[in-house]
Amino acid sequence: MKKLLIITGPQGAGNHMWSKIFALHPEVYGWQELLDTYWIGHDQEPFASYWKQTVLLNEFDWSKSNYYVASISIPYMDNGTATIPNFKEFLEELSKLNIVVQVAVLGRDQNVLKMQQARVREQISLDTALVELSKLVDVHYLSFELLQLYREKYLDQLSRTLSFPIGSTDSRIGNILADDTNAKYFTQSITHHWVDDLAKQSSRKRT
Repeated sequence: MKKLLIITGPQGAGNHMWSKIFALHPEVYGWQELLDTYWIGHDQEPFASYWKQTVLLNEFDWSKSNYYVASISIPYMDNGTATIPNFKEFLEELSKLNIVVQVAVLGRDQNVLKMQQARVREQISLDTALVELSKLVDVHYLSFELLQLYREKYLDQLSRTLSFPIGSTDSRIGNILADDTNAKYFTQSITHHWVDDLAKQSSRKRT
């Protein structure tokens, strides 16, 4: 049985980070080149050309492994043009080849996503991504925040849920997660909120 995991989500949801993590396990055919650098354009992702010409999946060498990972964002940049992935045709071609497909949707704080998209792409595409993601069925959700907080324990849970090998004990995970890219979007601007008083009052020792 051959299995392909598609990791997808809004622009800025962490495709590169998750691609690195899934490429760590020796049984997985993933974006190995990304492990040697911080960032590479998605046009160099192993399945990039197949999203544009799905029929080429018939020519792919499926003897490389039993587990594969394809990474694509919504939208993705095709020669400078924001493009919606053709999930329907991609999934249909894989079905013809008897490849078992799982779709993992990436999640990240929506406020961070909007700020990230506005900063990098100068246009917020989150609503477009959410519409496209709503068309997909039987998906799994991967959380940027849970990964940063629980790390290998979260990865172990995902491996069991997905029935997919994940190198949760690989020493390189520490380096991949060392830079919490959410941090630059948060500042301590709130010093007091009225709910704080309620929380303090309820936690006091009663006499």
